Amino acid sequence: MKIGYARVSTVSQDLESQKELLQAEGCEKIFVEKVTGTSTAPRTQLKAMLEHVREGDQVIVTKIDRLARSIIDLNKIVQELNDKGVSIRFIKDNINFEAGENLNPTQNLLFNVLGSFAQFERDLIVERTSEGREIAKAQGKHLGRKGQDPKKVKEALKLYDERKEKGLSVTDISKLTGVPRSTIYHEIKKRSTDEQ
Repeated sequence: MKIGYARVSTVSQDLESQKELLQAEGCEKIFVEKVTGTSTAPRTQLKAMLEHVREGDQVIVTKIDRLARSIIDLNKIVQELNDKGVSIRFIKDNINFEAGENLNPTQNLLFNVLGSFAQFERDLIVERTSEGREIAKAQGKHLGRKGQDPKKVKEALKLYDERKEKGLSVTDISKLTGVPRSTIYHEIKKRSTDEQ
């Protein structure tokens, strides 16, 4: 069975292109993760994929850096799959690990070099982001998402309370007020908790 694994670090990254590539490769099941490679948050879908695979399966990933957080992590995951008799293929890096076969020295070197470059690139991004954050703080700039206008939120909640008589859905209310649906649901939940 061909099994795909896709991961994105941020909401803005394109998950669909990874899924399309994996589907084009004939993956019957695709595990999808939305978590940064450097995050300490558990990658539940990676764990689920590792538990799901069986001997003879093939795991397909678009690129090396989508699978692992570091070169050590990468080698550990590949070894675990290999020990289970599962082969793994990285589409864009053009590397295949056949179950039960060791890479020749040149393939092994290439794999580790590519993994190291992926880790190096990720470390540079983290460093640049941290530097940018410090510069912005020093300049007194606000970091993070812009807060919602309390008047708009109040208007959205009022419309939510009147939604049945006005025939509005939460999507309609969001479009009318400019308040995201997630904020509306969050405020409704908060309000119901406060009332208890």
